[in-house]
Amino acid sequence: MDLRDLSYFEAIAELQHMGRASAKLHRTQPALTSSVRRLEADYGAALFEKSGRGIRLTEAGKVLLKWARRMRFDVEDARRELRAIGAGLTGHVRLGIVPTAAQALLPSVARDLLLEAPDVTLRTVVGLIDTLQPQLRAGELDLMVGTESGVEKGFQSKLLAEDMIVVAASEDHEVFHNARSFKDLTGYRWALQPSGAPTRDWLDHTFDRKGLPRPHVQVETTMLLMLPALIVQTGLLSFISRYHLQGPNRIPGLKEVPIRGSSMRRRLVVTYRSNSFLSPAAMRLIEVFERSASAHMLDTENKT
Repeated sequence: MDLRDLSYFEAIAELQHMGRASAKLHRTQPALTSSVRRLEADYGAALFEKSGRGIRLTEAGKVLLKWARRMRFDVEDARRELRAIGAGLTGHVRLGIVPTAAQALLPSVARDLLLEAPDVTLRTVVGLIDTLQPQLRAGELDLMVGTESGVEKGFQSKLLAEDMIVVAASEDHEVFHNARSFKDLTGYRWALQPSGAPTRDWLDHTFDRKGLPRPHVQVETTMLLMLPALIVQTGLLSFISRYHLQGPNRIPGLKEVPIRGSSMRRRLVVTYRSNSFLSPAAMRLIEVFERSASAHMLDTENKT
């Protein structure tokens, strides 16, 4: 079995089209076809079948894709581990991170990492779990800092911090005089993440359980870092991290709406592929995140 054949197979499986794979790999279509036929001969099963104008994996192809990816990770990890021997704290770390953690932790983490390991380079991708997790799964990221709800089989994680998601509004909002229960919140309009986001789903389901209509969403956005400033300016309610309401990063003009049972506890974790090689630089980055998260939690608690 040729590792190049597996590499070509993985690209073809991803694109589900021989022509597009040929353009991406800079190999002729006959060469790729020959590569697939060699694999099929080795394993005794068809790997692709026609699907419209393209192709799709057979059940055997899906199994081989899983193992091809694992073998690619092993080869890449072996190469990185060998290069790391004797190199010390050098190298490149690819980090995916959710927006709130990027704002709360990343500046101090990057500062401390570069002070301790000035030769390390860091690439960060800020996004939601549903966009970061496929990149971690495909080996395009080394680490992902996000919520525990995003962890799946084949990955392992370490707890960094616990966060509370709360109802918030501008501090002069009438809700602070009129609202005492969830029912009182149904008369107001909201700025929230789209359905499918963990915090939005938690809030919707909480209203459902109480037999109340779901929040009337007037502004829906995936730009989480925009929400705090947005609700200050618009007078809408929202459901955001308590991080924005206290401590040194408090946003002026913003205040928590104290409704019993309206707080969602969220665990922030750093996640990586199970049994994969983590470079000394990546391991140090995890340590710095743990240290920074602990300091941030202590600082926030002291100011509440």
